Amino acid sequence: MEKVIFLDRDGVINRDRNGYVRSWAEFDFLPNVFAALRRLSVLGYKIIIISNQAGISKGLYTEASLAEMTEKMLERIRRNSASIHAVHYCNHCDEDNCLCRKPKTGLFKQALLGKSVNLNETFFVGDSQRDVEAGKNLGCKTILVLSGHTKTEQEVANFKFRPDFVAVDLLDAVESVIEKNEESNKGM
Repeated sequence: MEKVIFLDRDGVINRDRNGYVRSWAEFDFLPNVFAALRRLSVLGYKIIIISNQAGISKGLYTEASLAEMTEKMLERIRRNSASIHAVHYCNHCDEDNCLCRKPKTGLFKQALLGKSVNLNETFFVGDSQRDVEAGKNLGCKTILVLSGHTKTEQEVANFKFRPDFVAVDLLDAVESVIEKNEESNKGM
């Protein structure tokens, strides 16, 4: 079985600007992200980014701008000794009713094509109720980080879908949850 971890982008990897990150100039990596991505790589995870980017369909930025941000993001991650296996975006808005926009699972299923994965041992790390719902819909474990859209554990009490774990940021998610999961799986 392959070890896969899904990550949302805005609020997990880079700062969520309470709107849209429209260009590379607005893209700001969160603290500890590179350390977290290196840890995941060392643990043998294929890191896949799954992100809604409706700003394209709303005309707030272009596919070319998103492609430039992605290319530069991946290059900075590589320069910091980590790697991303794949990036999948949904460029639709809710009204489009597509199958790929989280909380639907179309992008996840696309990312998993040709992979042998145990979803019970797969994580999705996100920063919003929508991310938690998407992970639950997929059937994987969910980790909500408080570094983006959701800022406090008190907000989680109002979620329709509760995360399996809550972490301060991506590094905390890796150290507090994922590494402990690895250790418990080795003891089986």
